[in-house]
Amino acid sequence: MSEIEKVLIRAVAEILPDKQNLKKLMQKKKIRVYLGIDPTAKRLHLGHTINLRKLQEFANLGHEAILVIGTGTVLVGDPSLRDEARKQITKKEIKENVRAWRKQLKKVVNFSKIKIRYNGKWLRKLNYEKINEIASHISSIQLYQRDSFQRRIKRGDTVWTNETLYPLMQGYDSVYLDVDLEIGGTDQIFNMLIGRDLQRRMNDREKFVLTSPMIVGTDGNPMSKTTGNCIWIDDSAEDKYGKIMSIPDNLIDSYAELLTRLETKELNFLKSPRDKKARVAKEIVRMYHGGREAEKAEAEFAKVFKNKELPTDIPEIKITEAGPLDILELLVQTKLVSSKAEARRLVEQKAVKIDNKIESNWQSQIKTRPGLVIQVGKRRFAKIK
Repeated sequence: MSEIEKVLIRAVAEILPDKQNLKKLMQKKKIRVYLGIDPTAKRLHLGHTINLRKLQEFANLGHEAILVIGTGTVLVGDPSLRDEARKQITKKEIKENVRAWRKQLKKVVNFSKIKIRYNGKWLRKLNYEKINEIASHISSIQLYQRDSFQRRIKRGDTVWTNETLYPLMQGYDSVYLDVDLEIGGTDQIFNMLIGRDLQRRMNDREKFVLTSPMIVGTDGNPMSKTTGNCIWIDDSAEDKYGKIMSIPDNLIDSYAELLTRLETKELNFLKSPRDKKARVAKEIVRMYHGGREAEKAEAEFAKVFKNKELPTDIPEIKITEAGPLDILELLVQTKLVSSKAEARRLVEQKAVKIDNKIESNWQSQIKTRPGLVIQVGKRRFAKIK
């Protein structure tokens, strides 16, 4: 199999209008390909890396690869897969998010091979005449056909005008950059096809679209920062390893294909789903933290979950109150939970242990002392100083 074929097959859901013509174009010339990501938050999760690595694969083959950070489109807010409008983001938040991304992106892409562009530099300069020209190429009926809008309309909810402009603004990136190919997740297919229409009508040429599958998070639902089911790029080696080991067994093959370069035949030699997860978890940790940290994470996981021992390094928290302390307050002060409501829910679910004993009474008073270990769930620990 040629290197081009490998890029067009692994971690690819669909290529439009067809894969063969894209392959021929890549054999004929070096194409211009781009991926756009809106800086809606400070952290990137492993789901983001699927398309980032795909972009890097094109760059490694010598093609012109562009990562577009949506400092302009983020002001509108992508309505993809959303049944309600996004909250407006401030320019200060955008700047802080972009700054936070730099360190995380270095773990995934090679900046010497990939150009970074910020679409706010051209989108914010669009005047009325230009916006009118862009909009004249796409019908309003076409924009309102997206599934999330139709669901809102059927419920009697609002679709805001600025949301209908989002695919036009993202689509204009393709026109402005004059690209041959756009990469994105399957959730972006509507926006990317609008860009394809604009490229054909405004630049009179084809634009291919390559979609990658969406990764599922630790709870079996699509990985998303809003649900908290993410494995983050900046998670510690131990947290990455533990989260991957916690995913449902039937997801591990997709994790291997989408998040690593492990071959299917290598995993097929392993006897159990747990062994597969351990192999994939170790490989992902190695990719982001190195081989030594991967070995340590594997050993630490075995110590805590297989041998039922305490973690090697438990965060120590100083408690200032003297005497017994309400268990909900204790969990908040040790930063194992974000609120007393969450603390009560976890206690009632028997997910809290005090010195390795389950505590199921949310009204309990805990006698604090140095060395007392509090555990929430399987991976959160704290020790009293």
